[in-house]
Amino acid sequence: MNEVTLYPWRAFWTLYRREMLRFLKVIAQTVFTPLINSTLYLLIFGVSLGANIKLESGTSYLSFLIPGLVMMGVLNNAFQNSSSSIVSGRFSGDLEDLKVVPITPQMILWAMAVGGLSRGLVVGFITFVVGEVFHVTLQGVVTGVAHPMYLLFFLSVGGLAFAMIGISIAFWAKTFDQMSAVSSFVLMPLIYLGGVFFSIGGLHPIWQALAYFNPVLYLINGVRFGILGMSDVDVTTAAIVSIASLVFCYGLALRSLKVASYSRW
Repeated sequence: MNEVTLYPWRAFWTLYRREMLRFLKVIAQTVFTPLINSTLYLLIFGVSLGANIKLESGTSYLSFLIPGLVMMGVLNNAFQNSSSSIVSGRFSGDLEDLKVVPITPQMILWAMAVGGLSRGLVVGFITFVVGEVFHVTLQGVVTGVAHPMYLLFFLSVGGLAFAMIGISIAFWAKTFDQMSAVSSFVLMPLIYLGGVFFSIGGLHPIWQALAYFNPVLYLINGVRFGILGMSDVDVTTAAIVSIASLVFCYGLALRSLKVASYSRW
């Protein structure tokens, strides 16, 4: 019996710790950049434009915007962390080390996915804090969290799913440009059209019907329910779709790990 068989979590913890140390080395990119982006989004949309936007629910647009920005930060950074880790490892040769280590693809997958989720949660927390500062400054009250467990559930499921998508795309992409193209032309439109900045209740029925096929819609509304206690979709349906999306992304990422040739690493 090897050491990985006797202590399976040791291998997981080692890979996870490496992922954490990797993104903590570029703290300006992982912390200060999201801080600036969140401030700009809230200043432009939440403050400048939000004052003229009235929602049917009576909720202020600033309150409505904060959960969407939190989830957007989690999804973007979970994807970027796992995908950049794989791509940089392939081109620098770091992934060669995994050849000589008796570790399963599942362990590699979950360590990198949880590492991506951790970075996403850090950025999501920063975004939420910035949003609270704006909310208290402008409206005199804190937003609060209506359903903490729902919030944690949807953030975790969404972050893990996008981290696993990042792993799949990183093994598929031959260059950084290909990976960036998928992020820019596929994932970002799904996030922006998933209800970050608008409620689907105000859309034309045709666009509403199309929006329901976007899995990100359910993730964002799940977070919105967790923070505000309101959602454009049924929260049970959102949870089912989110879990199904995670299972699909897990299967895709696991297949990418298993079929990837070591020569391409």
